[in-house]
Amino acid sequence: MKAAWYERFGAADDVLIVGELEDPQPGPGEVLVRLRASSVNPSDVKKRAGSFPNLLDGGYVIPHSDGAGVIEAVGEGVSGDRIGDEVWVYQAQYGRRFGTAAELVTVGDERAPLLPEGVTHEEGACLGIPAMTAHRCVFADGPVAGQTILITGGAGRVGHYTIQWAHNAGARVIATASNEEDSQACTEAGADAVVNHREEDWSAKVLDAVDGEPVDRVIEVEFGANLSEVLKLVRTGATIATYSSTQDPQPKLPFYQMMYMDLKIRLVIVYAMPEEAKQRAIADIDEAWRAGKLQHRVAHVRTLDEIAEAHVLIEDGGFRGCVVVRP
Repeated sequence: MKAAWYERFGAADDVLIVGELEDPQPGPGEVLVRLRASSVNPSDVKKRAGSFPNLLDGGYVIPHSDGAGVIEAVGEGVSGDRIGDEVWVYQAQYGRRFGTAAELVTVGDERAPLLPEGVTHEEGACLGIPAMTAHRCVFADGPVAGQTILITGGAGRVGHYTIQWAHNAGARVIATASNEEDSQACTEAGADAVVNHREEDWSAKVLDAVDGEPVDRVIEVEFGANLSEVLKLVRTGATIATYSSTQDPQPKLPFYQMMYMDLKIRLVIVYAMPEEAKQRAIADIDEAWRAGKLQHRVAHVRTLDEIAEAHVLIEDGGFRGCVVVRP
């Protein structure tokens, strides 16, 4: 099969190799997927750059966790009826070295849900990390109908889905964005109001948007950098769910201030989600898709030969949507 891989950590142009590797074979409980699309997530480029130093201990790594394609073969214990199914793939390169930046990948049967009719492979490849992370952030702590939820960085890959999940579930959604185009994207996704998080004391703008009523929940893309402002706008007993803290990766917490407010802090990553939460996310994604209530944004598409360029696009940012590689 044709695939991309790296044998050492470093810059995309320096370490990514494209060539031929032996075709994988499905083991017990697995399916073999012929991939039509593979998406690049920030975690993929961080791994390639060396964020997990032991990743290469077993040899080369085929990157990317998410993808979409067609089941071509099944392993022992999997129904042959699955052959020919159009599927989206998630968590392919977790706890192992072989991801979706290839023509073929084997994954556990449960990691290849059906792709609803009418959804493209490129769109399906964008779901795993962004849509499932967003789902967990919104629903991990109970129903949100009637609540007010603040979503920072609402135009981002996760933020885009988070707004939709919260809006569709009946919450009042306040999003933050840094420019007019991002603000418009948040509104189109379902945000009731948008404030600029680049402005000083932006928490006051959030409270203005909700008539001074403290916020029930916050879904945070920059936990450490935004915490001081977030604490100005949440109610006692609020929940802060966060999936990233890039600007301040080791934040200091004002413990007693947060304790006296009885706050709940939830840290979210797809890989560590309980299996029940993953399956609920898959079911809700399918239902929302079929109801036409889930927007998708594919910003850039590259070929496998252009995978280094796709990685650089993620690192540079400055766009809204997913970057997809076609094997």
